Amino acid sequence: MAEQYKCENCGGTMVFDAASQKLKCPNCDNEIEIIGDKDTVEIHNLGIDDMRTHKADKKDTTTLECTGCGAKIEIAGHETSATCPYCDSTYVVAKEQQTTLNPDAVIPFKVDKNELGKKFADWMKGKWLAPGELKNLYQRDQFAGFYIPYWTFDADADCKYTAMGGRDKQVKYKDSDGTERTRTETDWYHTSGRINKDFKDVKTPASERYRKGLFKGVEPYDFKGLVPYSADYFSGYMSENYTIDLNDGHKDAINQMESELKSMAGADVRKRYDQVKDVRISATFRNEKYKYLMLPVYATTYAYKDKNYTVLINGQSGKIYGEYPKSPVKIIAIIVAIVAVIALLCSLGKAKNKKDTAMDMDSSSYVAYETEEDTVSYEEIKFDDFSVRI
Repeated sequence: MAEQYKCENCGGTMVFDAASQKLKCPNCDNEIEIIGDKDTVEIHNLGIDDMRTHKADKKDTTTLECTGCGAKIEIAGHETSATCPYCDSTYVVAKEQQTTLNPDAVIPFKVDKNELGKKFADWMKGKWLAPGELKNLYQRDQFAGFYIPYWTFDADADCKYTAMGGRDKQVKYKDSDGTERTRTETDWYHTSGRINKDFKDVKTPASERYRKGLFKGVEPYDFKGLVPYSADYFSGYMSENYTIDLNDGHKDAINQMESELKSMAGADVRKRYDQVKDVRISATFRNEKYKYLMLPVYATTYAYKDKNYTVLINGQSGKIYGEYPKSPVKIIAIIVAIVAVIALLCSLGKAKNKKDTAMDMDSSSYVAYETEEDTVSYEEIKFDDFSVRI
């Protein structure tokens, strides 16, 4: 998706700079303001044609397929290979170029690459279970910046619902001993109603990898930071082509909206009843619209004892999430400590019980009686109206 931008001063390749939010030449520090393709973020009416083709404008790019993990990464046509941010393998050009969408908007990188080493080091130092020697590996790691795809949907929902509403009442009864008690019983009634909601920017990932949870740990993103798409933001970065098409993304969004509508229906019933159950909804969605977005992520993969681990950093907020090996020695130490604490608590509990049993009370007297096996002592505790033998 990135294009090459040559510096007018020195001929170097200019890249997007997160700190200045401009195109910047790393050789001479020359900067150029970024102007989006449009003045505002474009939003599209959702129609059958869009669902079938799931594209807006064609663009000339090359989709590369990673030989290591199968990730599909979109790069500029002049590039033929790169390092996979997921598994550190090498891309090869896909056999067939894929038709894609131009993003409508993008959240640009806000976290500067120069901050990543410290963020990674601080994160690793906080992982108590990580092997000690691992905490010095961050100096040799390289983070790759790339954009992940996202769909968002708008819709006006008109929803009818049916449910069972319950009204609680207090009922007195007598137990087996004849003692009068009170319990709560519920009378259930059929009820129905209608609710409406205008949904805005219902978000759903356009990446299978994201759906599987790889990026879940670095959420959330602040969508107030969206700006109209410009290829300039992608200079120096890679991006992943969508692997969840518009139709499937729409289904995910509908599921989210229906779930919220069901909760709203339940809340509406509780305005009139004490309890609610068996909520069923029938929703109609109108004025549906969608956007195709790109969100920023840094990723690195490091090896430890012949196994790869991936760490991600939210390119907007700096939130970090990742995998790391656990030290067996430290895990055993934690288990031993937990067992010791449990043993101590049990010991204290037994000591307290013995103390309570041997408690000296002014109203107590001690008696002994003979059995065939042994002599057993008991304590008779006298109260005003009765006594208890222990």
